[in-house]
Amino acid sequence: MSIIRPVFDFTPDGTAYTLSGKTDAPVVVLVHGLGLCQQMWSQHAADFEVNYKLLRYDLMGHGNSIPPNTETTLSLYAQQLRGLLDHLEIVRAAVVGFSIGGMINRRFALDYPDRLSALAILNSPHDRGPEAQALVESRATKVVDEGTMATIDAALERWFTPSFRETNPGYMNLVRSWRQEVDVSSYAEAAWVLATGVKELTRPSIAVRVPSIVITSQNDSGSTPAMCAALAAEITNSEQFVVPNLQHLGLIEQPQAFTTPVIDFFKRVGL
Repeated sequence: MSIIRPVFDFTPDGTAYTLSGKTDAPVVVLVHGLGLCQQMWSQHAADFEVNYKLLRYDLMGHGNSIPPNTETTLSLYAQQLRGLLDHLEIVRAAVVGFSIGGMINRRFALDYPDRLSALAILNSPHDRGPEAQALVESRATKVVDEGTMATIDAALERWFTPSFRETNPGYMNLVRSWRQEVDVSSYAEAAWVLATGVKELTRPSIAVRVPSIVITSQNDSGSTPAMCAALAAEITNSEQFVVPNLQHLGLIEQPQAFTTPVIDFFKRVGL
């Protein structure tokens, strides 16, 4: 089996993607979070490439992908992923989604279940309850009113442990730079999708049935262990896992704390 050296390219409709790993292996797709880009997976790629063909891409208006030309919804993001798989002639894939990416892969599971082999849902929000839901919607409105960088300082405090922020200022600047690269309108619309999209994913009329693992961090205020358990309970054939101590972007602080349980799960379900 030959190895694909990382190849960066674009689909005809403007989605930027990178393909790497083993040529004839099962496909794993990585979906990044709001205000980030496919580069967030740079520390995870090598672990997946050992056994899989790996596909990373930028959401519309993020990284190097062009902005959407219609209203941004979870279903539109699911269509983007389907179009990418069609372009690359990939019939089925396991999809790993972080935060809003874990909402997108759930929407994809509802809209295109025959295109999936497994899901990994990482640090993704679920039913927040009225008070927390109002807070998230307020933050999304602030972005619309004040711009892309309006909430970044508070976000970094929620996303990283204090010790990591203090000892890794380069990472803090890198995350800031990723957000600065996002198209302003695309970010505002995506922030609103992140805030409100959980409503269409909570207790859906058609359950997600693809084998799934739901993972969060112990101290993730936006995707709490309780949300993780509730989400896993709604998915047939699912497992859950909580990574100790970390916060929302714990997968940047300790990449293998997330890649290891995901890959172990994929192996257990036959990928």
